[in-house]
Amino acid sequence: MLQHLRNFISQHDLVDPRDRILLAVSGGLDSMVMLDLFREAGYHIGVAHCNFHLRFEESDGDEAFVAHYCKRSGIDFFTHDFDTKNYAEETGLSIQMAARELRYTWFEKLIEKEKFHWIATAHHLNDNLETVLFRWINGASLDLLTGIPLKNGKVIRPLLFAKRDEILTYAIEKKISWREDNSNATDDYKRNFVRHQIIPKLKEVNPSLENTFSDSLEKVKGAYELMQRGIGQLKDSVTRMEGERFLIDKNLLMMLQHPAYVCYEWLRSFGFEWDRCLQLVTAVQGQSGKQFFSATHQAVIDREYIIVSPRQEWTAEILIEDGQDKAMLGPWILKLRSASGKKIQPGVDCGSFDHSKVKFPVLWRKWRSGDSFFPLGMGHRKKVSDFLIDEKVSLDKKNDVTVVESGGEVVWVVGHRVDDRFKVTAQTKSVLEMQVKHI
Repeated sequence: MLQHLRNFISQHDLVDPRDRILLAVSGGLDSMVMLDLFREAGYHIGVAHCNFHLRFEESDGDEAFVAHYCKRSGIDFFTHDFDTKNYAEETGLSIQMAARELRYTWFEKLIEKEKFHWIATAHHLNDNLETVLFRWINGASLDLLTGIPLKNGKVIRPLLFAKRDEILTYAIEKKISWREDNSNATDDYKRNFVRHQIIPKLKEVNPSLENTFSDSLEKVKGAYELMQRGIGQLKDSVTRMEGERFLIDKNLLMMLQHPAYVCYEWLRSFGFEWDRCLQLVTAVQGQSGKQFFSATHQAVIDREYIIVSPRQEWTAEILIEDGQDKAMLGPWILKLRSASGKKIQPGVDCGSFDHSKVKFPVLWRKWRSGDSFFPLGMGHRKKVSDFLIDEKVSLDKKNDVTVVESGGEVVWVVGHRVDDRFKVTAQTKSVLEMQVKHI
C-alpha cells in the first residue's frame, strides 16, 4: 500500500518530496493509516486535530490519543476546540456542514501561519463512492458527479485510490491503533444511511462495485472535460460580453436539444441555480420582458437576447436645489451649471434647458410606469415606456433609466431626450446644463 501511495502521488503530481504537509487526523482508522503511510514515506509532516465537542468525553479522548501519538513520534501537533453546535445554530447549517466549514477555515489559517504547503485529508475510494451516490440522489450537476477532487486549492486527498477494506487490512497488518467514532455506526446521518443501507444492496448486484465505480468515475471525468471544451466553443458563438452585460442569443440557444443545461453552465457563475435556469428557458418563447434574479445578477429576456447584468440596488430619487452643482443617484453623478447665451451642449449624456422654465427643486428619480413627456421635436405627449421601446433600449437597461422632474413634469429622460417644452429657444436668456456620467 505504501508503494501504491507513492505511485499515486507521483502519477497525479500531488506534492513535491520537499513540501511540508499538514495531515488532518481525527484519530479514526483512515486518518491514522494516512499518518502511518506518510511517516513511512518520509515526508515532512505535521498533524492537525479538530475537537468539535460533539461526543463529550469521547471527543477529548480522541484529542488525547492523537496528541500522545504525535508526542511519542516527534511530530508537530496542532489542535483547536470548536463550539460546533452553537455555530450550527447561528449559521443555520447542519452539524456536519458546520463542522466542515469550521474545519477548513482553521486549516487554511494554520497552513499559512505554520508555513505548510498542503493540508491532506484521509478521504478514500469508498468515501468518493458515497459522495457521488449522495449527490446523485439529491440531483447534483455533472461537475459534482465527478467526485471528490483530488486537489482543491491547498487541500489534497492522497488516499482516494484506496478501498476501505484495504485500509483496514493495512492497519491490522501494521498493528496501527485507532479510535472508533460511534456516530459512524448509526443511520442518524443521511450519509451513513447511504453507507450502511444502499451500498451493501448495490454490492449484492455487483460485488466489484468499488472497482467498477473507479472506472466509471474516470469516464465521467473525461466526458465532463470534453463537455467543458465543447461548452466553451459553443459559448463563443452563442454569447458575447458588452461591458458587464452577458448576452445570450435566444434563437441560437433554443436550437440546442438541452438549452436549460447549457444555460445553467453559463449562468451559475452569476449565481443562477438549475431551477431558475429551467424557468428562464421555458419563458424564452413567451413575451419579452420577463426577469429572473439571482443574489447578485438579473437576467432579462429581451427581443433577441437573454441579457444578464449585475443587480443594482440604489436610492430611487433625490431632490436637487437651485444653485446645486452636483448630485449623485446610484451609480450616476449629475453635474449642473448655468450658462449665459443659447449654446447647447452636444451629446446624449448632456441636456440643455431654458433655465427660466425649470422650477426648483427638481426631482431626479428612476422612471415609473405612467411617466410621459413631450420628446424634443414632437408636438405631442408620449409615454416614457413607449419612447424607450421606440429607442430600442434593452429591457435590462430600462431598469437604470432615470428622469429629471420639474413641477410634476418630466424635463429630461436622462441620457436620452429632453422635453420639448423646456428646450433652449431664441428667447432663452440663461441655459441650464445638466451632464450625467456613470461613476
